Order: sequence, then structure tokens, then C-alpha cells
Amino acid sequence: MCKFGYVESTFARKNQKLLAFYSLIRTFALMLVKTEAIVLHSLKYGETRLIVDLFTREAGRLSCVVPLPKTQKARLKKQYFQPMTLLEIAYEERQRTQLQKLKDARLLLPYASIPFSPEKLAQSLFVAEFLYHALRSEQQNELLFSYICDSMQWLDTVETGFANFHLTFLMRMSRFLGFYPNLDDYVDGCVFDMRAATFSLQVPTHRDFLQPDEARLIHLMMRMDFTTMHLYRLNRDNRNRISEVLLHYYRLHIPQFPELKSLSVLQELWAD
Repeated sequence: MCKFGYVESTFARKNQKLLAFYSLIRTFALMLVKTEAIVLHSLKYGETRLIVDLFTREAGRLSCVVPLPKTQKARLKKQYFQPMTLLEIAYEERQRTQLQKLKDARLLLPYASIPFSPEKLAQSLFVAEFLYHALRSEQQNELLFSYICDSMQWLDTVETGFANFHLTFLMRMSRFLGFYPNLDDYVDGCVFDMRAATFSLQVPTHRDFLQPDEARLIHLMMRMDFTTMHLYRLNRDNRNRISEVLLHYYRLHIPQFPELKSLSVLQELWAD
């Protein structure tokens, strides 16, 4: 090998080592990320920290370590981490760890009525528990984030006619997760195959389907939104049955989706 070739080869090897070194530094380097977030769940971890699960606009699902405040003037306040609170956060992004370190948090849109209404609070806690399991591995999805954020703002501002909020929220949520049924397939007398997420005149061989009467009701309610849902007059038994059907539907399409503890509280609301 000529002298020039030897020098070139040595330089290339050193360059590769430097590139690998800088790549390693970038891997472990801390980057401060700012984003909007929705609190899904928080759990006390030891005496001085919280583990907070969030759904964020920029990063999707995120788990953070939050130091518990020692004084009332602390930047990170414990009340910020109640379920479904809407926040602006800053965290240190570490690529090779599951728990990120939260550096800052402030209220994005404070609630005016949800914390003070037993009915709205029960619905909010139900939605938080539902999302905690439904979005277990959800990546960045700005449309979904906006849907959740807008839905909670609607619930906070409305004064009446919100008894069907959780039903409407769950029905429309399936659009973002990929198993919203094609409503154009509906015809009178058909069943709803929950496994295939389709309306069909052919009764499936499995048990996970709705008979024509309930299929018709689901088809009607799938068309409603928050502004029209008050037009569907449901009593508590109707509402509870639809809740159970929808949660069973999600369990069929999301692996390891559990029974929700908050459902029993929600089922006691709205006697009419």
C-alpha cells in the first residue's frame, strides 16, 4: 500500500471511531422537549416522586418521573397531575429509558366545571381510565390528541345534555384506532358483528354480535356527535347496556384491555 493510501485508511478508521463516539453521545444526550399533554394516570413512587402517564401531542404515550413539590411555590404542583388535566410540559428526552424526567408543567386549559360536578367528574375519570388502557402503546397522533382535548373542553363548557358524553366519546374514538364500522353497510334486520366490526345480514358463528334491535340502536348512535347526542333519549338501563357493549367491543380489538373499575360509579348516575 502506498504511503498516501495508508494515511487515507488511517484517517478513515479514526473518522469512523469519532462518528461512532459522537453517535453514542447523541444517543445518551439530554434534549429538552416541550409539548402539550393530557394526564391519564399518576402513582406515588416512594416518598418523593410520582410516576405520571401522559398522552402528548408530540410524542404520543409518555411516562415521566415527577418530583413531589416540597413547598407551595414549587413549579411542579401535585394538583396538575389529576386525571385528564390538560398541560403544557417540558421533559428531558432520554432515548434508552422508559421513564422521562419532567422538568416543567403548567396548566394548558384549566377546567371551570368538571372538578365541581359529580356527573362530569365521574365521566372524566372513566375516560381517563379508558384511555390509560386504550392508548397503552399509541405513538404520535395529533388528530387523536386534538379530539381528546376538544372533547374535554366541550364537557367542561356544556351546562346540560351531557349524559351520553362517555358513550359518544367511545364510539367516535374507534375512528382513530382503526375499527370504526362502515355505517353504509347497515340494512334493516341486520346484526352487528363486533369481531369483524361490520353490519351483516349473515349471523356469525361466534357469540360476539348484536341482535337486530341493538344493532339498529348502535347504528343510530354511531352517527351522533356531542351537539346532537341529547336527542337520543336513553334511560339508565339503556345507557349502561350500551356502555357494556362498547367496552366489550374494545376488548375484542385491543389486546389485554381490562374491566374498568370506574364503570360501576358511572352506572349509578342519571336515574332517568
